[in-house]
Amino acid sequence: MSAVLTPAQLRACLSIRDLSDPAQGPHALQLVVGDLAAALGSAWDAEVRVVRSSPVVSLADNYDHLGYAADAVTREAHYTRYVDAEHVLRSHSSASIPGALRRLAAGVTAEAGTSPTDVLLVCPGMCYRRDSIDWQHTGTPHQLDLWRVRRHRPCTEEDLTEQIGLVVETALPGSRWRTEPKVHPYTEHGRQIDVWWQGRWVEIGECGLAAPGVLAGAGLPVPTWTGLAMGLGLDRLLMLGKGIPDIRLLRSADPRVAAQMLDRTEYRPVSHQPPVRRDLSVVVDAGVDTSAELLGDRVRAALGTDADVVETVEVLSETSYDDLPAAARTRLGIAPGQRNVLVRLVVRALDCTLTDADANRLRDQVYAELHQGAVSQWAEAGR
Repeated sequence: MSAVLTPAQLRACLSIRDLSDPAQGPHALQLVVGDLAAALGSAWDAEVRVVRSSPVVSLADNYDHLGYAADAVTREAHYTRYVDAEHVLRSHSSASIPGALRRLAAGVTAEAGTSPTDVLLVCPGMCYRRDSIDWQHTGTPHQLDLWRVRRHRPCTEEDLTEQIGLVVETALPGSRWRTEPKVHPYTEHGRQIDVWWQGRWVEIGECGLAAPGVLAGAGLPVPTWTGLAMGLGLDRLLMLGKGIPDIRLLRSADPRVAAQMLDRTEYRPVSHQPPVRRDLSVVVDAGVDTSAELLGDRVRAALGTDADVVETVEVLSETSYDDLPAAARTRLGIAPGQRNVLVRLVVRALDCTLTDADANRLRDQVYAELHQGAVSQWAEAGR
């Protein structure tokens, strides 16, 4: 860990509404959670336990107790938002699972004669990620973990396939689905779940047999106890199910949109404002990471409260100092070892029309954050 959130940054993160939490107001995401819990609980005749916990979790529950290696790259502050040396803002809803398993184990010990033998843990929540900016990604996604934990009768891959089918049919009735192998530290025989949507495969989640070490570490003896582990993109399930074209619409304050975020019926498009595109030619140092996730996070930080107007950020090309003509080197103020990156920024407000002046101001804020050349080229006059 190299950095922690400042008090102001932490307050800003915690002020964002968790749309999956009924205590913070109704939203259709909660209906998806409820429908999935009811469908699986009924099909399995399992005890359903809905787990809602603080977004501030221990580093151990976010990583160690789920089997992540001590040197896993995801632990770096580039990807995880540290509150202090021992706590983080949860980076996935799976962070609620270790605590839920410990409580289950404690109940089994205290009430051995009456404790349940088949339990469904339902863990929804907003997470905090370094993520790309496009129609289906955000830095504060909502996720849902659905773990089945069973005593005496082992959970199998056939049970996992049944769970996938039940989830897809409940959330996205009639959809085609497939799985591909995927490795997770907290599962065995892991899979990625994709559904066919508008002519392409779209990932909705990942799953596998619960790793015995995770269960045993929480106090559930194996092989007496086994489980199924599944994590789903809750935003994406709702978007695909309703036909919502932009993840930002889930939080829209436009009454025509907000009223549609209270049920699971098909989304009825409202008039959209036109997008405005700005291409930025920036210079970055040799070691700068221009991956979609870190670039998206830097753009959000640069724009602050205006970040929601960004529709997409995309790297179009990268050119080394050696491959640039002399005139371009001079114009960019690039030095040996640096590289030129062409970034496309598309902005579109959901509730108003952005003027060219608005777009230029936003462009310059992003440019100031990304550009490391000796010469600057501003869109706004007077900078």
